[in-house]
Amino acid sequence: MYTAKGQLDRNAMIRQYQPLVRKLAHHMMAKLPPSVEVDDLIQVGLIGLADALSRYEAAQGVQFETFASQRIKGAMLDELRENDWMSRGSRKSQKDIEVAMRKLEHRLGRTPAESEIANELGMNLTDYQSLLGKVRGTQLVYLEDMSRKDEDDDTFLDRHVADTDADPLHILRDQRLKASLVTAIKTLPEREQYVMSMYYEQEMNLKEIAAVLDITESRVCQLHSQSIARLRAKMRAH
Repeated sequence: MYTAKGQLDRNAMIRQYQPLVRKLAHHMMAKLPPSVEVDDLIQVGLIGLADALSRYEAAQGVQFETFASQRIKGAMLDELRENDWMSRGSRKSQKDIEVAMRKLEHRLGRTPAESEIANELGMNLTDYQSLLGKVRGTQLVYLEDMSRKDEDDDTFLDRHVADTDADPLHILRDQRLKASLVTAIKTLPEREQYVMSMYYEQEMNLKEIAAVLDITESRVCQLHSQSIARLRAKMRAH
């Protein structure tokens, strides 16, 4: 889109790609705590879109939408990095859930049901499902600590925003992680497999997934959080 003078029409481009910003923001919400407002993410994403328009060069051989998506996501992650969206309480609750799942799997020899996990945590099912909704913010960096044995101080965002494409060790580690992850996903309950597939492979947002499964968006969040907790519990053994 260009003006009469042959210059890129920034306003027209921003209008055209606003739906992309909204799509990326809504898709990210499943990994964020309820305290994060989607409108705030959209505003930050629009800044990322404007930055993409300033930096994009067609000669680089990358489609603008691909380039813009990276800048938009980067802007959102930068904003989240500056705010501690994961409270200590949420981190502890997430680890408690994972520990309960690992104990049950070892004891039962199978994937535990929601009611069994709730009972292991000393909760009723309703309280457990409510907790799943509250800890969903810990899922932004799902499996971030699985790809290395030693914990260190840098965050998932710091490690993955950096250019690691040229690091053979990182590539090998990533391949092993993905292979283990694929295997672990196949052990999830059927409905949770559907949620993971629609969210990560088909890039559907919570509302879209809820419509397909005929459940509420909050229930999708619960299933997503539980799926990630199950995967984290399994992957810690690798």
